Amino acid sequence: MIIGQIKDGIVLDHITAGNALRIYHVLGLDRLDCTVALIQRADSKKMGKKDIIKVGQVIDLDFDVLGYLDPGITVNVIKNGELAKREHLSLPDKVTDIIRCKNPRCITSTEPGIPQQFRLTDRKNKIYRCVFCDSEAPTEL
Repeated sequence: MIIGQIKDGIVLDHITAGNALRIYHVLGLDRLDCTVALIQRADSKKMGKKDIIKVGQVIDLDFDVLGYLDPGITVNVIKNGELAKREHLSLPDKVTDIIRCKNPRCITSTEPGIPQQFRLTDRKNKIYRCVFCDSEAPTEL
C-alpha cells in the first residue's frame, strides 16, 4: 500500500497499534477540511505493529492530550516536504481539562468554571490524581 508524501502537514508516528482511531476522534480530525490518512497495524521494527496518522496540513495539537492518550507518540511536522520539527512525547506531569473528576463531591463537580486538573502520581502505572480531592482519574477519556 502506498500513502502519498505530505508537502505540509503532521505525521503522528509510533502510535500503539489499534489506538489511532481513538486519537482521530479525540483530536477531532474528522472535522478537518484536508486529507487525513489512518494507517493501522503497520509493521514496525521497534514496536512490532504500530499505527500512524498523516494530516495534510499543519494544525495546532495539544501535546498533553496526545501524551496522555499514548505517551510513545512521535509528532513530525513537515514543511515544504521536509521534516521541520520532531517531538517525542511522554506522559505529561499535569493535565488540565482533558479528563473529568469522577468524585461527585469534588469542587470541580459542584462549582462550574473550575478547571479539571490532575497530576501524575505514578508514572509506571499511568495514574493521575485530582489536585483538589486526590481521586484517581478514570483510565479512559
